[in-house]
Amino acid sequence: MPHHDIIVIGGSAGGIEALRTLVSGLPPDLPAALFVAVHVPPYSVSRLPEVLSRAGPLPATHAADGESIQPGHIYVAPPDRHLLVRPRWIALSRGPRENHSRPAIDPLFRSAARAYGSRVIGVVLSGALYDGSMGLLAVKTRGGIAIVQDPREAVVDSMPRSALKLVEADYVLAAADIASVLNEWVVRSSLEQGGEPVTDRDERLQSVMKQDFVEQAQDGRAEETTVYTCPECGGVLWQDGAGRQVAFRCHVGHAYAPEILLSHKSEEFESALWASLRLLKEKATLTRQLATRSRAGGNGRNEEITHRIEEQAELDEQYARTIQELLEAMPNPADQAAVVAQALD
Repeated sequence: MPHHDIIVIGGSAGGIEALRTLVSGLPPDLPAALFVAVHVPPYSVSRLPEVLSRAGPLPATHAADGESIQPGHIYVAPPDRHLLVRPRWIALSRGPRENHSRPAIDPLFRSAARAYGSRVIGVVLSGALYDGSMGLLAVKTRGGIAIVQDPREAVVDSMPRSALKLVEADYVLAAADIASVLNEWVVRSSLEQGGEPVTDRDERLQSVMKQDFVEQAQDGRAEETTVYTCPECGGVLWQDGAGRQVAFRCHVGHAYAPEILLSHKSEEFESALWASLRLLKEKATLTRQLATRSRAGGNGRNEEITHRIEEQAELDEQYARTIQELLEAMPNPADQAAVVAQALD
């Protein structure tokens, strides 16, 4: 039996109770590392590591960026951070939300499959909507084991059902039975052994997209779709010609000379910055208001939450000041386009 010493677990609504049941059945000397992603609000104070440490024999902590992976430990994704598994270490990311969540399950599962291949066991627990399905498919595709909580037992069954529609799971089990199956598959071995890194579709797609931007910057996409969008309708722009004869046109007919498109993009950028400044000021003010309401609660736990909320408000205000300074220093879009046009003459 090949060893499996990387266990990734995802859950959402109803998932914490299933997690408690699962970890309670694990042995104290389990020669595997567990990684857990559960949907939590970004400003929450997560007590999940404490809950899991009390529920079973394995210690659980919030994962730290750059932390080395140790067997017999449960690593929990902290609020507002994706938990990613690298060869022998952990990364935290504030990358884009996936399935409207950060932390999300899919990034955790994909990163583990990419780093450890067939050594991974993926477990999808109770939850709403679709997160975890594509990640579990990545685990399964790379030779790992796919386990799904029985939807009939799950408090919220849509996430397990979505996973089962996409992935041919190796096991569909009640939460209480998952631990024993994990014990069967996990064997004593070092994290240094086996498990070839695998390049997945996400990496290939990122590479293709980066190359598109490189080609565009080098004026190499004549008669092809570009990385630009039409300022008037939002459609993709095609590049007509190259060099001094280049123009850009969308599929409904809007057309732009490069200098005009640059002017439009400069105006779009400035508008986006003004909108960001407005949103940050509104967000910081609302966050301050929530901090005031939280402090009025008057208990110790509220004080900790209040402190986190105030830190976020200060960060939003700092971002707003930076954007304000950038806006004040920006050149006029028309002047910028004129300089470019003069340089091309």
